Formats: sequence, structure tokens, C-alpha cells
Amino acid sequence: MADLAVPHAHSWVRPALRMLAWCGLVLCLHLTVTSPNAWAGEAALLAENPEQEARMMAIAGELRCLVCQNQTVADSHSGLAVDLRQEIREQLQRGQNEQQIRNYMTSRYGNFILYRPPVDRSTALLWFGPGLLAVGGLAFLWWTLRRRARMQADAFDPDTPDLPEQP
Repeated sequence: MADLAVPHAHSWVRPALRMLAWCGLVLCLHLTVTSPNAWAGEAALLAENPEQEARMMAIAGELRCLVCQNQTVADSHSGLAVDLRQEIREQLQRGQNEQQIRNYMTSRYGNFILYRPPVDRSTALLWFGPGLLAVGGLAFLWWTLRRRARMQADAFDPDTPDLPEQP
């Protein structure tokens, strides 16, 4: 019998891989061109007065970002933080001082927005809780060690190593 040219069973694999590679390349180029950082615009305008901008950043540094709660309003890039910084700028331009701005922010968002909330009944556990836990832990450790010191030596397991069991 003559050898007939039998097409390879997986003849579609190479063109499919080639097409997949081209699609991946096109996707990478698309993501590179359309990513938000690729077409970054101008930085947001700051206050005309550098002293006022420094005051705004000092106030914003004392306020917690409500979206990303482990950052200050000054450090955060969330939309709410940008709006809060703009609100602080506007209030400074109207002549309000730092305390008036903090009072406005706490009346609107509560004490949670402050990184250093005032000491009162609602925040007492926040201020004194860690110290109370540390004192309680040390007292428990002291009590346990004193109790163990008064125990007889035979109350403890012997310090001999475990021997293998004999058959």
C-alpha cells in the first residue's frame, strides 16, 4: 500500500496557538494604551496660597479617610478624600480656623473621622482598653507563676525523657 498523506491529527493546534499569541499581544497593547495611568492628566490644582495648602494638608493629616480607613485624608487618593480636601480648602478660604473645620467634620461624620478622638464615655475603651488588657495579662501571669511556685515538685511531670515501649 502506498503511503497516503494523512493529515496530522492535531494540525489545528499550531494555528490556534499562533492566534492565541496574537490575541494576547493585542490585549496587552490595548491594556497598556487604555490604562488610567497611560493617559494621566494634569495634577489637580492646589490652592493659590502655599501656606493655605500646607494648613489644609495639616488638617487633612488628622482626619481618617472613611473609604480606606488605614490612611489619612491627606494620603488617600479615593474620591471622598479628594472631596474632603477640597471642602477643607473652601472652608479655609472662607476664613474658618482648624478647630472649626474639625468640628464641622465631626458633626458630619462623627468622631470616627478623627485619628485622635476626644476622651469621653464613648471612646474610653479605645483609649484605656489596651492598657487594661496589658495590666490584666501581667496580673494573670504573676498569679500563675506564684501559684506554680507554691506547688510541690511531685505535682509536675518528671523531666525524664520518654522511653520507647518494650515489646
